[in-house]
Amino acid sequence: MLQNTTASMNSRMRIYDERNQRLYINAPERQRFLVAANKARLPVRAFCLTLLYTGCRLSEALELTTTSIDPASDLLSFRTLKKRNRHHIREVPIPPELSVVLASLKELRVPMKERENFYPIPLWTYKQGQPLNRITGYRWVKRVMDKADIHGAQASPKGLRHGYGVHALRMGIPLNMLSKWMGHASIATTAIYGNAVGSEELEIAGRMWG
Repeated sequence: MLQNTTASMNSRMRIYDERNQRLYINAPERQRFLVAANKARLPVRAFCLTLLYTGCRLSEALELTTTSIDPASDLLSFRTLKKRNRHHIREVPIPPELSVVLASLKELRVPMKERENFYPIPLWTYKQGQPLNRITGYRWVKRVMDKADIHGAQASPKGLRHGYGVHALRMGIPLNMLSKWMGHASIATTAIYGNAVGSEELEIAGRMWG
């Protein structure tokens, strides 16, 4: 029964499509995306860097508010949407660079006279202060992908999430910790990133020879 469940999850969770196209951004693409994102205007930059540095789902990023940020500890809080408990919150560590960008966005979003209040305000807005919707958030990412000359099945928010998983394993992050950060219900889902091939797999294997 457990084997069937694991097989079912892995059939839905893939890092290559039916045509064997890669569904995750690799290391060079990750660097190009970072450069392109840093040239975008503040809201777009903050949104893209959040996806890049946390591996969160697009829907989870859209739900972030001004109270999700804890600059003092470099943590970002997400409500894990795939868990049965709708109030499951996970904290994901973020680099100081992202903390600074999000703090700047928070200052932009919260009027000075309201700085002492703690009620949540959506981090991302679009036209006339409306909360950012999924379609526009997707377009923001695609625009930066185009600027970074990243094209194909991996040029998407999901490509950033998968790229985060592969990158974390390349950097030696333990599987159980990565599973927690990504909000996976099972570590078997996270293990799919171990199937990375090419230069990513060679780099991982190279640690045995060094």
